[in-house]
Amino acid sequence: MYLKDFSLPLCCAPDTETRDKASGYYLYDTQEMTSALEEGPSQPSLSASHGKVWGAPLHNILLLHGSKDLKTRVCKMAVWIQAQQLQGDALHQMQSLYGQHFPIEVRHYLSQWLEGQLWDVIDLENPQEEFKAKRLLDSLIQELQNKAEHQVGEDGFLLKIKLGHYASQLKSTYDRCPLELVRCIKHILYTEQRLVREASNSSSPVGGMMDSMSQKYQQINQAFEELRLLTQDTENDLRKLQHNQEYFIIQYQESLRIQAQLTSLTTLPPADRQLREPTLLSKRATVEAWLTREANTLQKYRLDLAEKHQKSLQLLRKQQTIILDDELIHWKRRQQLAGNGGPPEGGLDILQSWCEKLAETIWQNRQQIRRAEHLRQQLPIPGPIEELLNDLNSTITDIISALVTSTFIIEKQPPQVLKTQTKFAATVRLLVGGKLNVHMNPPQVKATIISEQQAKALLKNENTRNDSSGEILNNNCVMEYHQATGTLSANFRNMSLKRIKRSDRRGAESVTEEKFTILFESQFSVGGNELVFQVKTLSLPVVVIVHGSQDNNATATVLWDNAFAEPGRVPFIVPDKVLWPQLCEALNMKYKAEVQSNRGLSEENLVFLAQKAFSSSSINPDDYRGMTMTWSQFNRESLPGRNFTFWQWFDGVMELTKKHLKPHWNDGAILGFVNKQQAQDMLMSKPNGTFLLRFSDSEIGGITIAWVAENPNKPGERMVWNLMPYTTKDFSIRSLSDRISDLNHLLFLYPDRPKDEVFSKYYTPPLSKAVDGYVKPQIKQVVPEFTTTNPDPAANPTYMDHGASPVVSHPPNYGIYQPMSDSILDADGDFDLDDTMDVARHVEELLRRPMENQWSGQQS
Repeated sequence: MYLKDFSLPLCCAPDTETRDKASGYYLYDTQEMTSALEEGPSQPSLSASHGKVWGAPLHNILLLHGSKDLKTRVCKMAVWIQAQQLQGDALHQMQSLYGQHFPIEVRHYLSQWLEGQLWDVIDLENPQEEFKAKRLLDSLIQELQNKAEHQVGEDGFLLKIKLGHYASQLKSTYDRCPLELVRCIKHILYTEQRLVREASNSSSPVGGMMDSMSQKYQQINQAFEELRLLTQDTENDLRKLQHNQEYFIIQYQESLRIQAQLTSLTTLPPADRQLREPTLLSKRATVEAWLTREANTLQKYRLDLAEKHQKSLQLLRKQQTIILDDELIHWKRRQQLAGNGGPPEGGLDILQSWCEKLAETIWQNRQQIRRAEHLRQQLPIPGPIEELLNDLNSTITDIISALVTSTFIIEKQPPQVLKTQTKFAATVRLLVGGKLNVHMNPPQVKATIISEQQAKALLKNENTRNDSSGEILNNNCVMEYHQATGTLSANFRNMSLKRIKRSDRRGAESVTEEKFTILFESQFSVGGNELVFQVKTLSLPVVVIVHGSQDNNATATVLWDNAFAEPGRVPFIVPDKVLWPQLCEALNMKYKAEVQSNRGLSEENLVFLAQKAFSSSSINPDDYRGMTMTWSQFNRESLPGRNFTFWQWFDGVMELTKKHLKPHWNDGAILGFVNKQQAQDMLMSKPNGTFLLRFSDSEIGGITIAWVAENPNKPGERMVWNLMPYTTKDFSIRSLSDRISDLNHLLFLYPDRPKDEVFSKYYTPPLSKAVDGYVKPQIKQVVPEFTTTNPDPAANPTYMDHGASPVVSHPPNYGIYQPMSDSILDADGDFDLDDTMDVARHVEELLRRPMENQWSGQQS
């Protein structure tokens, strides 16, 4: 067993090691590691050895002799062991996961147990799962108590007390809310795995993308460090200014006292006045000179501080632009592409940590600016500082407003094809809510559906109050703070669109091209009502349907919008035409996601689609690279000679493959995107009985079998035959693999693979013997002109023939239905299987009847 990116505690290393010369791996005996692994490292450590175990690279460790269970346990401990090797900011992020809500010592001493539990099976949004969470909490407490009881010695005594205290603490914290414990631990484990994975990727040669990402993250963290130092510097300067100003005021009071003494000399006799006056005048002159100098110094301090604050705010704006306009926008774009089947947009933990750092730094600078303003009011000194402070205060307010409004985001989008009277969900999150203590007075979020025109008006700040385009039930939700993860979010779980109000459509636009959006809005205050924010955010475009038959056209609208929307666009403008390679990328992404396959569309597949889309015969991919496809060509205008659009045909292929053909597509058994002429050219060079599977050109969601065989009308001549397409309706009766098994004339899957080698693992097992005198009927497909004697009857028992259609089959006349036509081909040379289902059901129904009634009816 090879363990990658894994190190063992130093106490686990054997006294001796050997190295396999061929593989370069170090060999360790797991029997010597068992006790050490079960006990775990003796002390928690966040500075474990980096990449070496007695000189062995992490990726060069091989376990020998150990049981499978032990190797499994070793792998499970790998996350925590690797987490202890994190460095720099990653280590800081990992440490910040722990606190009173979940001590790091508990993670350390129960690492194996924690990583072995099935935390993911618990649905945190389902209150009925609370008993499972309670059971895990009780188990965790018991594990801690057991670990405490086994501690011995002086150090063990202290650890015993500490672990017992943690057991009591966790019980009191989570006994009434065990689901929060599960949420907390899931968050910790997920974040640790992500940090370890990122650290591993950055040190591996997996491409430069992770390196560039790490470099970008490093630059962001360096900027935060610079901001921290600047903020600390201005804090020190502000304290120094305050101290100097307080001393200035004291000296100013002293000057007033001297002046009062000088005034009082007028009441004294001349001799006494002449004796005391020079001393007081000298002292007054000295103090006034000092006050003049110090006033200039204070003014300089104030201006210097204001300049430093200006520098801080410039850096804050730059950092905020990078995080909000780059990173957050990229996350939203990934979220939009995920709606087309792209990779998941990823978690928000890093973004939230950055936004919280921004909020904290902004708030510290805002408080400093306000304190500077207070000092200015306390001691007004003529100069430009008043205007400077006003500008700084206005700028910092703008910055924090932009941060708060931009971080009110939709974490989980509502469905983009939204059917009326159907329950749907969405989650809204405020990334800086926890840091700004918004949860102290939890705000309420309201959801409203609005039209494209209303969304445009909203972004122009036009008055759209109380405007909506429909009625959503359960559209109000209070934001909840999850202490374990530090997230403030509103989870709309049971919304339902009761009705929709459509606008007047333009030109050829159909109802499935009309776009709406869900508007989420809320209001809250921060800083003791110092600032009040009204926040709004729009969902991705939503197409409203009232019937399932509208789904495919609505999906086309969503696909086009998600793929080709530009950041910052006016709602919801998309280009009317796009380059063919751009559309290919979107189609491939959607296809892989819908079929749930890593096998996407090949270049040959895309050429076939281009031929279909542009009615072209060119097989050169370069011919299509500069071509554009309009929305009308995509899903308004029917393909030449057909009654369906390009998208409707493609969507039918996806649906059929997703529901019935996925394993065969993944196996590479389906060529699919091949036209009839191409299939003929490919098969004519192959032996008789060679066949291939291709998607039907003439029918939505159909697949046909093409095979090469002798022409019965011209002995010695061969031709390619095409079976009428199968659809979902056909495969609901008998699977593709069973149908191929039924047809004995099909021998080799193109180019030369024996069909049983490819499909046998999907064949339906033979039926069991009769029970209580009844035999269950089963349908078998035949093409009569190609029916051959089965060489192995035991392997494939003969069932009642399942005729392809009246124009294909010549079934025996049992008196059940009339003999069929002699013609086996239609005008195009295709077998007609349209009536297969009706015939099959009729036969099956007759076979279920008592035999004596069935035959007596025929005899009469």
